[in-house]
Amino acid sequence: MTMPATQSFDIAHLGHVEMLTDRFDESLDFFTRVYGLKLSGQDETSAYLRAWDDYEHATLKLTRSDSTGIGHVAYRAASPEALERRVAAIEASGYRIHGWIEGDESHGRAFRFDDPFGHVFEIYYDTVWYAAQKDAEKAALKNTASAFTGAAPRRIDHLNLLAEDVGEFRRFMETCLGSRVTEYIQLDNGRIGGCWFTVNNKSYDLACTEEHGKGHGRFHHVTYATDQREDILRAADVFLQNGVHIETGPHKHAIQGTFFLYVWEPAGNRVELANAGARLILAPDWQPVMWTESDRRKGQAWGLKTIETFHTHGTPPVKS
Repeated sequence: MTMPATQSFDIAHLGHVEMLTDRFDESLDFFTRVYGLKLSGQDETSAYLRAWDDYEHATLKLTRSDSTGIGHVAYRAASPEALERRVAAIEASGYRIHGWIEGDESHGRAFRFDDPFGHVFEIYYDTVWYAAQKDAEKAALKNTASAFTGAAPRRIDHLNLLAEDVGEFRRFMETCLGSRVTEYIQLDNGRIGGCWFTVNNKSYDLACTEEHGKGHGRFHHVTYATDQREDILRAADVFLQNGVHIETGPHKHAIQGTFFLYVWEPAGNRVELANAGARLILAPDWQPVMWTESDRRKGQAWGLKTIETFHTHGTPPVKS
């Protein structure tokens, strides 16, 4: 685990996350009125949402369902040629594939495949750039995608998935997406408790942590980034005022050093606001940072102990 993986850079960035909700109207109200995402479009089953400086039509696809959790994770390739290279690598990997789909109103055709734990991934290149639908959405500055309201997250940042074997998930990410690990948790029993992955120079765009709830293919959280820490402090008051369940924070993570706030949207999916400051991983020979169980028992960066539900709550809930 100490040797860095060779990063392909065929994948440009995390594109979007499809979140499932069994309380669609309430979830949509939360994400637009309280959380501050913008509604780009809507069809019979899904709402297409984005943060105020996301350049794509949608970074969160909110889909009606009889359950909660994640529908799929999507990454955008760096070019049409890079997309084809990744597809060839995935087809040769032995992981389960679904093949090409036509896409939706936010992007063109995409190639779908599964990780070993029931999460669906897709990669695509052709995308729909956001276009303001009315004057009120237009940004005052030409170099900003749109105006902002509510808690005002700026862009999609990362997501966290749960898996029974994080080491195996790491092999999947390196093989299929060309990701590298920036930080990880080494458990005393020899297992990997968590890994943080990047496909570019961000410190991470996806985290995977060990499933403690006996679930399969579950979702831990999705995170949007704010401009500054003050935005998160203001958001805490916005959530409080609107009766949103604040699970933990505001505080600072030890791992990755992000300033965070976690809440549950009305259907029970966990959502985070985070600010990583100016931290980037620019070193091409970056050595993954290892955190031990002893390190983790110290709590978060300033001593806040990790709340128990953070280890046990995921979506969909595990049926007893």
